[in-house]
Amino acid sequence: MNENVVIKRGTEIELDIESLAYGGKGVAKTNNFVIFVKNAIPGQKVLARIYKKRKGYAEASIKEILEESKHAEKVQCNHYYICSKLQSLSYNQQIIEKANQVEDTFRRLGGFSKFSLDKKIPSKQIFNYRNKMEFTFSPHRWVLDHEPVGVDRTFALGLHMTGRYDKILDIHNCHIQPEIGDRILSVARDVCQNNPQLRPYDPKTHVGYLRFLMLRFSFNTNDLMVNIVTSYHDINKLAPLSDTLLEKFPEITSMVNNVNTRKADVAFGEYETLLYGNPYIQEKLGNLTYNISANSFFQTNTIQGEVLYGEVEKLIGFQGDEIVYDLYCGTGTISLFLANKAKEIYGFEVIRSALEDAEENADLNNIENVQFLKANLDTFFNSGQLPRRVPRPDVVIVDPPRAGMHPDMAKYLPKLKAKKIVYISCNPTTQARDAKTLYEKGYDIKKSIMVDMFPHTYHIESVVHLTLN
Repeated sequence: MNENVVIKRGTEIELDIESLAYGGKGVAKTNNFVIFVKNAIPGQKVLARIYKKRKGYAEASIKEILEESKHAEKVQCNHYYICSKLQSLSYNQQIIEKANQVEDTFRRLGGFSKFSLDKKIPSKQIFNYRNKMEFTFSPHRWVLDHEPVGVDRTFALGLHMTGRYDKILDIHNCHIQPEIGDRILSVARDVCQNNPQLRPYDPKTHVGYLRFLMLRFSFNTNDLMVNIVTSYHDINKLAPLSDTLLEKFPEITSMVNNVNTRKADVAFGEYETLLYGNPYIQEKLGNLTYNISANSFFQTNTIQGEVLYGEVEKLIGFQGDEIVYDLYCGTGTISLFLANKAKEIYGFEVIRSALEDAEENADLNNIENVQFLKANLDTFFNSGQLPRRVPRPDVVIVDPPRAGMHPDMAKYLPKLKAKKIVYISCNPTTQARDAKTLYEKGYDIKKSIMVDMFPHTYHIESVVHLTLN
């Protein structure tokens, strides 16, 4: 049917959506030419319009759904398609598609032709699961087609439009955060719009006061943190917002003001002022209690985080005498979770504040067999900075950022000659790349699992267990 259609920008074409690509776009093919279709799901037949053409592929948007997929599901969110969420796809099929993406990535990019996941673990809770949300204040609201002509474009409190640093979608309800988060958003919006001094920060002109509203929720202790990020310090100016939130929401146990004077559009402040309660919330994983400050890293899905760490424990198969390295350890959540299973654990992390949190949580839980070392893992081992008192590892746990390990780290890691490497990743592409490097240096993939930490999004968490030949 599409044999004679010329694929170029503006072309309209009927397509059958075959699968999902990493990133959440539907995949269709015409004459073996791949077209990625925004917001399409497997099983749909669509009339699509090409908006980008490249040498090996094209990208398109849906103009009309001609036939609906049997996997289609009624969505709860009014703007899921803007946020690139997968709510329109049944959750069971989400798991299938994510697993297919991991397997395809390892086969194509990693060169593991027979790679297959040993286990696929869905999330126990598929809505209201996130324990951290970060919303942006902005004077540049993205106005949707169905919104009134006279809507105020000078204020928004919500999420970034995909691919836009300057445009914010005004959010009233987000179904992946606890319900109280929606109510806090509503009150915060009303207060700010009624108080002219509470101007959103403009990333173009670098003028304005309010930058971010960050919420942290505890699922096991019911703690709740509100972190208001501003461009400069002025508690009196902030008072209408902070006082109203504390008055309306007695559930709040911690309120802080992070100040970011830099141009960088990040919620990580240069310094912090405690406005109410504790400077942290507490959360429990297993038998452990963690203090989590505003800028601490913690798995964003508490329930699945515990599942993930339990699977890591099973993969390692502790005997009790292991020396373990936890690379990119962050605030030490994995190290501490596994501490009673190993002889000694050494956590390596470059961010000093994360290490301070890790050490504090070790003390909080009376854990004495875990040490945390400051280390830039891009260069740390190559430059011979490992203290002589630190023994060689039997097991290495790797949980790097989305970009994966630095090439030098990936090449050096086999020199440690650990019997087991457990590699955790939120990006199967870089994980497959690094696994290939480890394979070339003598490691085989023994087991692999996928733990869904992010229902209704395209994000994936996968774990591979590699053993030394």
